[in-house]
Amino acid sequence: MDLRTFDAPGGERLDVAIAHALALSRTRARDLVDEGFVTIDGRPVGKPATILRGDEIVSVMIPPARPLMVEAEDVALTVIFEDEHLAAIDKPPGMTAHPTATVRTGTVVNALLGRMPLSKDRHQDPSADAYRPGIVHRLDKETSGVMVVAKHDAAHRALAAAFKRRLTEKAYVAIAVGSIDDGVVVDAPIGRHPVKRQQMSVGGSNARSASTQFRVLARLGGHTLVRAKPHSGRTHQIRVHLAYLGAPILGDLVYGRPSDVIGRHALHAQQLTLPHPVDHLAITFSAQVPADMVQAWLRLGGTWPPSDFPDL
Repeated sequence: MDLRTFDAPGGERLDVAIAHALALSRTRARDLVDEGFVTIDGRPVGKPATILRGDEIVSVMIPPARPLMVEAEDVALTVIFEDEHLAAIDKPPGMTAHPTATVRTGTVVNALLGRMPLSKDRHQDPSADAYRPGIVHRLDKETSGVMVVAKHDAAHRALAAAFKRRLTEKAYVAIAVGSIDDGVVVDAPIGRHPVKRQQMSVGGSNARSASTQFRVLARLGGHTLVRAKPHSGRTHQIRVHLAYLGAPILGDLVYGRPSDVIGRHALHAQQLTLPHPVDHLAITFSAQVPADMVQAWLRLGGTWPPSDFPDL
């Protein structure tokens, strides 16, 4: 809540005085009075048309802004696979998975609303902070690649259980700044950074077990193209583990440094295998490494695809 006070102008209506003093619309000022957020000399007042004498102190509590409704949008999004139970998409870099209190447009959810049914939609309020129909797992905003959404509640429960029980297999491609050993496995717990609360770190607060296996796909002077297979699903796991090895992801502004060859961190969710929510048979989805990462590798002096890995 934000408390604002001002000296009352004599002879003015209360709602008009609030609108002028706080640079609000008259409708907004009237609503604040009607909803009990306004006092005069510390006493509640419920009539927007109250005429002020001029010797009062008006106090207004400004509540946090209500999130706007989340609506369907015509946003470009590649659907890799779809049946009546789930859909797999190729999320582009720069797209947030679901709305937040401050991001209400341009998300995966916005792009899918109206295109297909989404799980839990009937039970969630589109104006709530965390409106997440269909979302069973997430990718960081700047991470591209395969992401799966549920189309009904039973599928949501089954997919969420598969991720929780680690019945999924994930493979990412990343460009690391530095060199790592082929086949190295990082088994190091990850928790919230004790000082930088927006970051994660090895051995941070409330650290939880985390393991990632890395395969070297190609090397250049000072850079390594890697395939990462996380065996757990901690926040920022691959980014944190590569930084822990002294080889942060190219362009990672949080755990590394900016790059002049790519405008985001060079991390792509290339493949995801999981049990189908109905027949429980393994199904695999793949998404090609996007053009910005390919161009970054070429600008660093590499070739594409690397000769030993033409499937990239």
